[in-house]
Amino acid sequence: MMTNLFSTFDPSTSSNLSMNWLSLFIPSLMLPHIFWTKNNRFSIITKKIFYTLHLEFKNLLNWTFTNGITSLILSLIWLLTINNLMGLMPYIFTATSHMVISLTLALPLWLTLMLFGWINNTNKMFAHLLPNGTPPALMMFMILIETVSNIIRPITLSIRLSANMIAGHLLLTLLGNQGTIMNMKNNFLIINTQLVLLTLELAVAIIQGYVFIILISLYTTEVH
Repeated sequence: MMTNLFSTFDPSTSSNLSMNWLSLFIPSLMLPHIFWTKNNRFSIITKKIFYTLHLEFKNLLNWTFTNGITSLILSLIWLLTINNLMGLMPYIFTATSHMVISLTLALPLWLTLMLFGWINNTNKMFAHLLPNGTPPALMMFMILIETVSNIIRPITLSIRLSANMIAGHLLLTLLGNQGTIMNMKNNFLIINTQLVLLTLELAVAIIQGYVFIILISLYTTEVH
């Protein structure tokens, strides 16, 4: 039973077994095996999109580990986008709206990049803490600010993804709850508004996955 608006983002469906996390595996279960062995329209379009993204991130990163990094990035953007879109379907839990998922993705990536940068490029990592042209009086403050901003990066990545997923769902839920107390004319207006919001949510679901990966890519360029 829903006790408040945020109950829809509670992953626990019972006291013994949480079934909502199965939404993470639904895309792989529904994907036919022939997708991997025979070309079809869907697979051709998907490969073209992946190849375009590979070229974009390759130009953005432009260093020796590009091939491995772009493979990781494409896998993550596929995972995030599919789960964001799955969350728009009825009775399916939006896994990416939960901090357990978003922080699990952001924290290991950030920690790996920080360890790689500080171990292999220590001088450059120190240089990033103090931007060029900083007045001597502000140097200590800038180092403190840059240090704090680096530490909170995984948190901001997680909150950005989760908050954007939650916000749209809450608006749709609020409008849907008004349908039971409105007359037919107002219900028609509410339905049209929800259709517009649903269209925007489709765009947000794709954009948020892309933004998450772009920020990870930008963080990657700072450690080499």
